[in-house]
Amino acid sequence: MEVSDKLNYERIANAIDYIHSNFKQQPSLEEIANHVAVSPFHFQRLFTEWAGTSPKKFLQYISIENAKKTLKESQATLFDAAESIGLSGTSRLHDLFVTIEGMTPAEYKTGGAALNINYSFAPSPFGNILIASTDKGICYMAFCEEEASGFETLRKKFPNAVFQAQPDTHQQNALHIFNDDWSHLPRIKLHLKGTPFQLKVWQTLLTIPTGHLATYGDIARHTGFAGASRAVGTAIGRNPIAFLIPCHRVIQSTGTLGNYMWGRARKAAIIGWEQSRLM
Repeated sequence: MEVSDKLNYERIANAIDYIHSNFKQQPSLEEIANHVAVSPFHFQRLFTEWAGTSPKKFLQYISIENAKKTLKESQATLFDAAESIGLSGTSRLHDLFVTIEGMTPAEYKTGGAALNINYSFAPSPFGNILIASTDKGICYMAFCEEEASGFETLRKKFPNAVFQAQPDTHQQNALHIFNDDWSHLPRIKLHLKGTPFQLKVWQTLLTIPTGHLATYGDIARHTGFAGASRAVGTAIGRNPIAFLIPCHRVIQSTGTLGNYMWGRARKAAIIGWEQSRLM
């Protein structure tokens, strides 16, 4: 091995160790490059050459700087662009037409009484998923590390429902969201339990194109509640449909990723995965 090759190998090995040790702090590309004493441009090329994939494709290694760049690129026209193309526009994710059906007030008050809910567990690129559905559509989807505790969380959300461990067409259609080809998916229906305000916030999340980010303030303005960022944040935090309703695309105005019900590292991984699909 030549001296230059040996040095480059040591730099990439050092970078990988650094990323593994510091991914919870979400170091930027520049910070990692500085750690191994090369320019960011040179580091990007070297990493891809030696590791066989770009840094963005490492699930837990997305930097704050990359999030800031995406936000800066989309800040002025994010929602204008989403509205102009609609949910059936050129974005692969938004080739889906997602229908939101709110539960009736009676269903909301009775904790899902008279509801029959099918549920199943399935793998995803970001961990195991519990997905549940009524005859109207998907009512719950969450990442879960352990099936028993995952089901208990579902049961508490619908304490009076009748549950059956069984996959169905609604669930199978929804899980196609993780496939590379999203352009010909059947219509996905959601059956949501929430207040009118929550439903409006969740519906607004669906207008954020894949590969783009929005701030809590953006969502508040778009829903007509410009001064209610905190209330919007609470509604986003209660989103019962992981990934399909993309609350992971909402970050803080400072550019930091912020919290995520299913873990900040998972949020960073999903953002990077979506962006890599658009490259």
